[in-house]
Amino acid sequence: MPLTPLDIHNKVFSRGFRGYDEDEVNDFLDQIIKDYETLIREKKDLEQKIKNSDEKLSHFSNIETTLNKSILVAQETAEEVKQNANKEAKLIVMEAKKNADRIINEALEKSRKVTLNIEELKKEANVYRTRFQMLIEAQLELLKSDDWKSMSVDKDNETSTNEFNDGMINSQA
Repeated sequence: MPLTPLDIHNKVFSRGFRGYDEDEVNDFLDQIIKDYETLIREKKDLEQKIKNSDEKLSHFSNIETTLNKSILVAQETAEEVKQNANKEAKLIVMEAKKNADRIINEALEKSRKVTLNIEELKKEANVYRTRFQMLIEAQLELLKSDDWKSMSVDKDNETSTNEFNDGMINSQA
């Protein structure tokens, strides 16, 4: 068990025949007591500082552990967000491709229909042109025929006869 300043102070030495000078020993012991008390106080202060430092170290270690956990959670969350964003982006791209394919297919279908309509109209135009050409040629043949000439002479006679008849009817009235 370590000595205390009180132990040093209360220490009584036995007296011998030609022993040490009592005042000198007491002065020396007083000096030792003061130094020893100072050392004990410094030791207590240092122990308190160590205790405070240990508490702070423990506190900061807890904070460090908490921060490391938070960083890990944040990294995991960021990774999840990144993965979800990539998945969503892929879904958006796939949906856009589907829409693009659908629009292209609809446009191709409309183009085919328009092409078929154009072909049908060309056929109908050719048929109409052919019929119209045949009609005109038939009319030209009719105009060139001798029957037309005879109808024209009869028509002129008929017009004269009609005028004569009309004049007769008017004079009788």
